[in-house]
Amino acid sequence: MDGIDVAVAELRLTDETIDLVPLGHAGVPYPTALRNALLAALPPGGCTAEELCRLDTEVGQAFAAAANDALGAIADGQADLVASLGQTLFHWVEDGHALGTMQIGQPAWIAEATGLPVVADLRARDVAAGGQGAPLASVLDRLWLREIRSQDRASDREICSQDRARNTAPAGSGVVAGLNIGGIANITVVTPDEPELAFDTGPGNALLDAAARMISNGAWQQDVDGDLAEQGRCRTDLLEIMLADAYYTAPPPKSTGKEHFHTDYLRAAMAKVPRVSGPDLLATLVELTATTVADACRAHGVTRVVASGGGMRNPTLRAALRRLLAPAELVGSDELGLPGDAKEAYLTALLGFLTWSGIPANAPSATGAKGPRLLGSITPGSAALRLPEPTTTTVTRLRVNQPAISGR
Repeated sequence: MDGIDVAVAELRLTDETIDLVPLGHAGVPYPTALRNALLAALPPGGCTAEELCRLDTEVGQAFAAAANDALGAIADGQADLVASLGQTLFHWVEDGHALGTMQIGQPAWIAEATGLPVVADLRARDVAAGGQGAPLASVLDRLWLREIRSQDRASDREICSQDRARNTAPAGSGVVAGLNIGGIANITVVTPDEPELAFDTGPGNALLDAAARMISNGAWQQDVDGDLAEQGRCRTDLLEIMLADAYYTAPPPKSTGKEHFHTDYLRAAMAKVPRVSGPDLLATLVELTATTVADACRAHGVTRVVASGGGMRNPTLRAALRRLLAPAELVGSDELGLPGDAKEAYLTALLGFLTWSGIPANAPSATGAKGPRLLGSITPGSAALRLPEPTTTTVTRLRVNQPAISGR
């Protein structure tokens, strides 16, 4: 909830491959009052119908302003469609089953500001079909990492004779996982022979941010650059208590959120151990996030992790991930052409493109849905709504291409 990620992408479907060109992105902070109101509405806080209406409107207006600015500044005023993933306020899970999900940010405000049709409410249909509605990052990861794997195999063939002589495996061999660290961390596992698997591993930045606010009486929103965590030491007694959470051993598909990992959850765990200093608390929560991610990757034989999201901006967390994932390789999605800070925004563009093209966008093997489903609802723009003829193509690959350089 630190702000709004907005990106502009050009997408084109050719045969079974989508080519995505990232044209630019930006991060827009929420107004302070709105961000505080959103945080207050999260569990265990309460939210009246009046507050929910105000938040849905104000987030929609903030989205509309961000989209309209990007339309002019990045897209040169030319776009066909806006997609909005929304701001999650509650993800309703009971006994491992997702029963509902709520993302706010009224899309009518975006359509009114931009004049473009808007695809929004992208999680609910998967939940209605028996799925978790998350992590939707699996939609991008399974297509993109499959393409990355095929490129790796081509590289492997070039160096296989050298590797056989050294009796080592090629760097691109094995199981690749996409990792996104937002408030909640999630992975998508892509293997050579099995269906893709994706699930939330547990807290990403959610407890870290809650702890920063807690120890500063609300003055800090986060531990910038992991500076405070770096000064502390992991409290193994507290870590063991939090690692005993049954969520971590539950089988996928599974999803979670801030309705589970919140300030009261943190206080309840801390009450079971002697006093914990601020730096030690943050160091312990860094270890919790890194450990649960690494354990999930190790359980599925992951040998290469392609990571993105706000958590990757935290050097202390990155170092912990490298240490605990080893010998698996950790690389940033930026190194492979997809900006890590904007990956979720480009994911949202992909989801909107798939829906607009009539292509199911969920991954039943990842979410547990009964089958493929078209996702989202469409709010018309200023013109009559004219959808393209639905494609019958099965999409199997996503290529990320860099924009052409002007003058060449």
